[in-house]
Amino acid sequence: MKAPSVVVITGAGSGVGRAASRAFGSMGAAVALVGRGTDALEAAAKEVTSAGGRPLVLPAEVADPGAVEAAADSAERELGPVDVWVNNAVTSLLAPFTEVSPEEFRRVTEVTYLGQVHGTRAALRRMLPRDRGAIVCVGSAMAYRGIPLQAAWSGAEHAIQGFTESVRCELLHSGSRVRITMVQLPGVNTPRFELMPSRLPYRTAPPRPVYQPEVAARAVVHAASHARRREYWVGGSTAATLIANAIAPGVLDRYLARTNIEAQQEEGEHGGPGNLWAPMDGPHGRDFGAHGRFDEEAVSKSPQDWVSRNRARMGMGLVAAAAGGLGIAVTSGLRRRG
Repeated sequence: MKAPSVVVITGAGSGVGRAASRAFGSMGAAVALVGRGTDALEAAAKEVTSAGGRPLVLPAEVADPGAVEAAADSAERELGPVDVWVNNAVTSLLAPFTEVSPEEFRRVTEVTYLGQVHGTRAALRRMLPRDRGAIVCVGSAMAYRGIPLQAAWSGAEHAIQGFTESVRCELLHSGSRVRITMVQLPGVNTPRFELMPSRLPYRTAPPRPVYQPEVAARAVVHAASHARRREYWVGGSTAATLIANAIAPGVLDRYLARTNIEAQQEEGEHGGPGNLWAPMDGPHGRDFGAHGRFDEEAVSKSPQDWVSRNRARMGMGLVAAAAGGLGIAVTSGLRRRG
């Protein structure tokens, strides 16, 4: 697939969405920036312009299907036919399940899961008649493996995984050239650990290792151009978690119960009520940028991510190595027989 001309990214004001917006902008794409915080989206738009792209700010609530549809209309009217739609918006809170109200659980589900459903519907409504386009659903290792203190988010990620598989099968059945793929992320150094509400005694933190959002953004861009792949795993921790869960889920249950509650906290007080219901710091929302507070330790490169993006090349290399080894063995055997 050639470099996209028009990209829509939800949750574009911070974190992975912000980094992905810059990455697509550096390819010369027109990028429609969808999110709640107008100030953050305006700041993201300046970065897209600096990177060489053409931004369009589209404030919208992804939990509202009408708002998502209106954003899609505006994107196509102002920028042209959408080539790539990236479902990235997410919200959550950190608390034991028994301390999460039904309203809070519903809110996480509506933004994180149904936001992707609404985005995919809006994208397909436009892509299917043209018989082209790519949809990237940004998820995480929690699409397969739930963790403590994140029942609402884990449930939403599992739902996204099942939803994406269902839509993929329907597209394959119809012979459509529209593709849908999923990117499974590890812990990422984004502002969400400052933004999500918490009922824990200490500051929230991602389980280590933590990766820079640019690592995730590279995977999103690659997935958009190689959407025939059903999914991409980013980071060695994602691969290790998903493999361990497939092999010994009960052992992983006990390991996470013993270690993961402490792993999601660190010294310091959690600040503010969070952004579950509205952008923080006023109706427009403060600009937090792409990075969180973990720059000093965050990993900027992932060998596993390179392997995931270059699986075909790795396979060819392994075949070549095996063929070379077989050739050496055969030649040595002939020499001995001679």
